[in-house]
Amino acid sequence: MPRMFGYCEDETIIGTPFYIMEFLEGRVLVDPSLPGMTPQERGEIYHEMNRVIATLHSVDYAAAGLSSFGRPGNYFARQIGRWSRQCQESTLPLNGAMQRLMEWLPDHIPAGDETTLVHGDYRLDNLLFHPTEPRVIGVLDWELSTLGHPLADFSYQCMSWTIPPALWRGVAEHWNFYLAYNLFRIAAILHGIAQRSVDGNAAAEDAMQTGLKAGPLAELGWQCALRHTGQRT
Repeated sequence: MPRMFGYCEDETIIGTPFYIMEFLEGRVLVDPSLPGMTPQERGEIYHEMNRVIATLHSVDYAAAGLSSFGRPGNYFARQIGRWSRQCQESTLPLNGAMQRLMEWLPDHIPAGDETTLVHGDYRLDNLLFHPTEPRVIGVLDWELSTLGHPLADFSYQCMSWTIPPALWRGVAEHWNFYLAYNLFRIAAILHGIAQRSVDGNAAAEDAMQTGLKAGPLAELGWQCALRHTGQRT
């Protein structure tokens, strides 16, 4: 994994706090279909992806000194509340699917709970693979990492199997709930990007275009919610 050499909070240097991280030579695989690879090569890539997330969730966070890294338990309720508040505080309109997900998700959180270290944005293009081997040498973008439910992390990884490739980068008990939750979450994040674009403080030039994907992603999430409750429409 890349090492961090130093962190600086002095905003006068480059205009923002920053850190310096080790450079790793490798591959970032953006397209989940892994074009140009054989079926065996694709299988090896995804096997490695699964191995890494399982290893992450197996970390004894208390022994690693990360007991204060987040609040254990009740992860889904807290996350749903957080992203719902962000959407409700936005000046941009929310489509019907987003509204329905905000109402539906809190009432359908599966019973039982567990807490592990979670990455929060674990997807293929946040992994750095060895230049020639199907081996992860770095996990990137830890900004959303915390203590949370491992199935939130794992179902986020699996969203690419639900999202059409033209829309975005794109099995177990309660699976449709976990998918509905993650599709709502990513839709809320993109809605926030659109809000920052409207407010004039978005860093990316395509922020508004990215934000427009929030509605269709929420629609997919609502369809997962309906499947979870056995409804068709």
